[in-house]
Amino acid sequence: MDKNELWKTALAKIELDLSRPSFLTWFQETAIADVENGIAILYVPNGFAKEWLQNKYHKSILHALRDLSPDIKGINYVIGKADSATQLHIPSKDGSIKKRRPFSPLAGDEDLMSIKELSINSETNLNPRYTFANFVVGSFNELAHAAAQAVLKNPGTACNPLFIYGGVGLGKTHLIQAIGNEILKQSPQCKVRYVPAERYMVEIVEAIKNQDMNRIKEKYRSVDLLIMDDIQFIARTEKMQEEFFHTFNVLFEKNKQVIISSDRPPRAIAALEERLRSRFEGGVMSDIGIPDFETRLLILRTKTDEKKVTIPEAVLVYIAENIKTNIRELEGALNRLILNSRVSNSPLDVETAKKIVFNQAALPKKFITAKKIMKAVAELYEIDERALVHRSRKKDIVKPRQIAMYLMREELKNSYPSIGDKFGGRDHTTVIHSCEKIGKELQLNSELEEEIKAIKEKIYSA
Repeated sequence: MDKNELWKTALAKIELDLSRPSFLTWFQETAIADVENGIAILYVPNGFAKEWLQNKYHKSILHALRDLSPDIKGINYVIGKADSATQLHIPSKDGSIKKRRPFSPLAGDEDLMSIKELSINSETNLNPRYTFANFVVGSFNELAHAAAQAVLKNPGTACNPLFIYGGVGLGKTHLIQAIGNEILKQSPQCKVRYVPAERYMVEIVEAIKNQDMNRIKEKYRSVDLLIMDDIQFIARTEKMQEEFFHTFNVLFEKNKQVIISSDRPPRAIAALEERLRSRFEGGVMSDIGIPDFETRLLILRTKTDEKKVTIPEAVLVYIAENIKTNIRELEGALNRLILNSRVSNSPLDVETAKKIVFNQAALPKKFITAKKIMKAVAELYEIDERALVHRSRKKDIVKPRQIAMYLMREELKNSYPSIGDKFGGRDHTTVIHSCEKIGKELQLNSELEEEIKAIKEKIYSA
């Protein structure tokens, strides 16, 4: 496998574990320049990307590469830049510049990958691939789709803001970008800007460092439609929340449309300020759930049409039956099958699909553990996982602990004494009380129901 093919395949693996905005933000301009003495030299576009990839995604990248090429023992991140999309400049070991043909890991074989990076509009950040024409509507997302259509009819009025939430890989990014693309199609003069929250945060940090905040304010407050993806990330810092709060107010007062996505409802974003939560809940909120079998099969058929490939129906049925919680995983499995078929030059059948997809296709509960439940609960409520097993009686710890106990009982069918052991040796009567308390509250509290639904989606999509 040459270095280009190696990186394409590695990206297909990496993408399965990331949100679409994160993948777009940090991997769209990367490529393997060379592999020397077991070290993969990875091209990155700038210093921010280099630092972020090294600190946050290094293990994922190395794991993906070593799965494909065990000889790779490390990664060297190198800043390089493409000029006019014709040449790639990468510094050599002696500091000189070598000119190479550029490589875009997600271009060329669009039918194998889920994103056409080179066609993303640099002004709006919208990907023209995301349209309503290829958005599959089912019972799991029909309310969110209806809300999107309402925005198209009267942007900036009744459905403002529109807050779409749901688990990883269920089509939130597709839907919110489709709104932006459709509005531009109807009114080309509109100023539309889509931004993942992580990218927005990077821009704010850089603007503060360069004393350039006025430019950022103008950039995001002068639009007719602002689309913010994965808003839960800005809850990590007060500064980000404050800046977005003021931007939101400026747009809202001008009757400009704001569309927001998140992996959970506003009430379940633990560190979100009340003033932002109130504004989000003052608009229209709609969730996207998990697609049923018929919808999953329709999604796969739609993807094969897009990619202009023919896949036996039995293979599509097998994938739809075994990958149940994540649309991105569906497409990832399909991509792996197509890639394998091309590399091996052999036809696709169910047996081949089982060999290639099995690790991702096994039933979710087979891989659910108490550890995963604790991790998902701690992440949702943004607390230290270790606090769950300590003796703290703080309210913001007690409730997550009770939920984790409830999920271990419901999802794993663990005995009460064994659950107590996992939480620092607590008595089984404490576990019984916790499970019964959460069970009763679920019948009365729709917000808690949404929080537990978000936790389950985290667990099953992990």
